[in-house]
Amino acid sequence: MHIFANPARFLSIARPLTSWLGWPGLLLIAAGIVGGLFFTPQDYLQGQSVRIMYVHVPAAWLGMAGWSGIAVSSLMQLIWRHPLAAVAARAIAVPGALFSAICLATGSIWGRPTWGTWWEWDGRLTSMLVLFFLYLGYIALSSAGAERGSNDRISAIFGVVGAANIPVIHYSVEWWRTLHQGQSIGLAGSKIDPSLLWPLPLTTLGFTLLFAAIVLMRMRALLAEAKVAARLKRMASE
Repeated sequence: MHIFANPARFLSIARPLTSWLGWPGLLLIAAGIVGGLFFTPQDYLQGQSVRIMYVHVPAAWLGMAGWSGIAVSSLMQLIWRHPLAAVAARAIAVPGALFSAICLATGSIWGRPTWGTWWEWDGRLTSMLVLFFLYLGYIALSSAGAERGSNDRISAIFGVVGAANIPVIHYSVEWWRTLHQGQSIGLAGSKIDPSLLWPLPLTTLGFTLLFAAIVLMRMRALLAEAKVAARLKRMASE
């Protein structure tokens, strides 16, 4: 990863890669959403509400994957002092929080007709809500560190420690009695009927590509902001 330590080298790759990831991601999302809404049958138990999974499942995956990215970037910042690690973690935090919020909102919409309530203090739901608040805490800490102009170790430590919640989210349906359904897709296969399943890989891959494009755009914006701030600081000292 040290090959990308030079911001100019990173930007020369990030600029075209943003479009290469973003546009295919949008096309895949559109194809998956259209397929899920108009070309799949309704579930025999959940009815039309099953279609929420084409957004809910990718949002849940990206909420957890985003924090995993923050944890890895934070470790790189603490151990190897990689110059772009803190920038990457800050860039991930906002879209990660957004997808966590989408996961909670779509899960609540699904839960109303399925469970008869908008919210339940279920293990999976509660741990996902904790993840959303962790994102908000990280955004506040990293923004404060950026305003001080320091390579903030506190937010990096917070990013690593917060990763302890990821296995809690994943295994919550196994550790506790829960309203939330168990794992439907695993290495052994899927419990979802193929007639309902096929749009899900499209939206999952599409949202993942879009997430990566957003992170790259935010990294480019943060680097540009830091460059302007450094230039203004030099001008003020002259």
